[in-house]
Amino acid sequence: MKYFDEIKELTKLIPTSIVDFSQPRDRTSPPTQASSNFITNKEQGDWAEDLIFRAINTTSTNYVAVKYGKSDDLIAGEEGFEKFYNQFQDELDTIGKRPDLLVFKKDDFEESFGYNISKLDNSMIEEYVKKAVAGLEIRSSAFLIEKYENEMQNRTITHLNQAQKIKEKILSEYLDILSQPKKKNYLEILNQINEDTINIISFRRPSWNANDRLSELSILFQQLKENINIVQKRDYLSITPKIEDIKVVYKWIEKFNVPHYYFQVFFDKSYGISFENILSLLTEPEKEGEYYEISKDVKNQNKTTVKINTRKTQQIAYKIIEPEHSSVRREMGRGRLLFYVTFDKGTAYLDIDSLKSLLNIENF
Repeated sequence: MKYFDEIKELTKLIPTSIVDFSQPRDRTSPPTQASSNFITNKEQGDWAEDLIFRAINTTSTNYVAVKYGKSDDLIAGEEGFEKFYNQFQDELDTIGKRPDLLVFKKDDFEESFGYNISKLDNSMIEEYVKKAVAGLEIRSSAFLIEKYENEMQNRTITHLNQAQKIKEKILSEYLDILSQPKKKNYLEILNQINEDTINIISFRRPSWNANDRLSELSILFQQLKENINIVQKRDYLSITPKIEDIKVVYKWIEKFNVPHYYFQVFFDKSYGISFENILSLLTEPEKEGEYYEISKDVKNQNKTTVKINTRKTQQIAYKIIEPEHSSVRREMGRGRLLFYVTFDKGTAYLDIDSLKSLLNIENF
């Protein structure tokens, strides 16, 4: 069974409430104005793409990375942007969404096209693209993941311990109250709380105020609930494919039959997952919460996003040297000024064995 056929079979198992592949995608209208934050995010994404591009081409002896994804320096509000945006929408409807990078065997690399084919029309490169061994969608995140992981682990331990102490205090000092028939359900809840169950514990805080001890007990239950809520908060960083992109990535795979992957670049490490694995997760609701969650991303225009736990993915770069950065002034129409951050240089040290395993290649 060829790659696309495997992907097609997976799409049949995904609930239509998540992605309905039988329905055409919603075509979007061009934005009319860009913000400084949007441009900074775009610059960061461009840097992440270039980082992985350079890492592959300086490290591999048998493979070549080529820039392929549709991109332009134009932003909303500038002359020519609307035309570029609509052409991009047309391409999404015809061949789907180009991955940012393509990886070719060196024997298949076409030097006449060079290392950047992003501006070439599909009709010129269609057969060439089909020779790629992988398409890479590069996402970026403004975090140091190692520091984040350490702080989240400490946070969880701190509030787990605090919850246990409050539980023990309640059981040792207020057992007589909780033994009353109408309050025994709270005793049952307390007895269920441990390190393994705390992530699924839920209860309504009592509001007892008939005497001082009942008021004190109500406050303790409030503190217990607050600590449990913190333990239950999502404590992982994620790889973040947008739901709306899944259809257009699928369309591209249908056209070219090239395996597709998502890479998430942090400022100290990078992680990756195959598109096939992403679809598989969406067919396994029992993994929601631990492996992934689906939610609207307020940082991305409230678009519905799959947030995949990086701990359940593969490390692509075990170390990243941070880029240089500088401020840029950009003058728009009517004298409107935008100031944003641009990024340059930096180095990614690839985890070769993990990358080979993810891309299913040998002799990198």
